[in-house]
Amino acid sequence: MKTRVLDRRAFVKNSTFTAAAVLAVPSVVNRCAAADVRPAKMEFGLVTYLWGQDMDLPTLIDVCDKSKVLGVEVRTEHKHGVEPSLSKEERQAVRKRFADSPVTLVGYGSNAQYHENDPAKLKHNIELTKKYIHLMHDCGGTGVKVKPNGFVRNVPREKTIEQIGKALNEVAAYGQQYGQKIRVEVHGSGTQELPVMKAIFDIADHPNVLVCWNSNDEDLKGAGLDANFKMVQPRFGDTVHVRELNDGTYPYAQLMKFFKQVSYQGWIMLEARTNPKDKVAALIEQRQVFESLTA
Repeated sequence: MKTRVLDRRAFVKNSTFTAAAVLAVPSVVNRCAAADVRPAKMEFGLVTYLWGQDMDLPTLIDVCDKSKVLGVEVRTEHKHGVEPSLSKEERQAVRKRFADSPVTLVGYGSNAQYHENDPAKLKHNIELTKKYIHLMHDCGGTGVKVKPNGFVRNVPREKTIEQIGKALNEVAAYGQQYGQKIRVEVHGSGTQELPVMKAIFDIADHPNVLVCWNSNDEDLKGAGLDANFKMVQPRFGDTVHVRELNDGTYPYAQLMKFFKQVSYQGWIMLEARTNPKDKVAALIEQRQVFESLTA
């Protein structure tokens, strides 16, 4: 094992600075001793809806590599074909393809939802989620994105919220056995309101159920972005969805500031709405905007 030799001059300089800091601001030192003061570590990735939906897997990885957008959430029913129907050998091939590249398979973007007032449909979505969990475990991902997708007519909201929460606890416990996080996208008519998401997570109390912030217009309503952010921040996972960062309609600079303030550790993932011809150039532009916002 190699032993690292500490440069004496650097040691003296750093020691002097640290001592001065301790003498000058003891209250800060005391707070640091009791709190996690890691700097935020945010990486930029791609959700394949929409910019990657027509790419096969080799093309998708190549585009991410060329643009230095080095994380991807592959979505169901897209051309790259990462689906539960893959054989054991095909799953191993997917895992190897990512392992042999600089691109990380962050996870899976599913359409699994738990709000419907039909027990058979609810059970189907829970079982489908379990299949996605096995898929990501085999392919090398770390989680499955699911979503609430609205309220049901003539069903009390409280009942739907409770149903969603209990279903999330079930799939979270199952996913934990396979090292897969359950990432709940803030989504759906009514359910994408942050107070509703907070109510869902009050029931979905399993530690493996995590909020995937989704950059919706609803984030700015009610008490505003700051209050809505803080409402669910304790349950944040390691994925965030954003649209084009320079579209001018959402306060992304403020959002990134909030994530920096809470020392966020995870992926900021582009879920684009447009359809530029040159995806590599478009991704490079978005990565550069991201870097300027998080510098």
